[in-house]
Amino acid sequence: MKEFENINDILDFAIAREQGAVDFYTRLASDVTNTEMRDIFLQFAKEEMGHKAFLMKVKKEGAFDMEPSAVANIKLSDYLVPEDKDTDKLTYPEALVLAARREKSAYELYLKLSQTTSDTNYSKLFSNLAQEELKHKSRFETEYDDYLSREN
Repeated sequence: MKEFENINDILDFAIAREQGAVDFYTRLASDVTNTEMRDIFLQFAKEEMGHKAFLMKVKKEGAFDMEPSAVANIKLSDYLVPEDKDTDKLTYPEALVLAARREKSAYELYLKLSQTTSDTNYSKLFSNLAQEELKHKSRFETEYDDYLSREN
């Protein structure tokens, strides 16, 4: 497994993760029949696209005007969520659970990244992104609970 050597490696990884989230939510939106949830998945795809654009801007413009700093190995595989099923075969509740798990994983990754870098600006950036992912997780968990309540 490749280790991060500097903040640019972290940013590249985070950008790729955000694009993966965009693809995931777009795919889920095209597969669900519930129009309200389709809109929610598309909204999340748009938010993740915004995260990606922000990270790309930080990388390109050096928004914090800091030198890249070394970071520790954080065991990236600990933050990846396996997808056992094709998303087009997921039931609505399974899609919600998978989305919540992905958001939890993203939250934990950004939280770990915020603790790994010694640069306080990047630490705050990753901490803020972690909180955004936690909000997403909460939204999916709420929808899951609401869905189960409606079905019972």
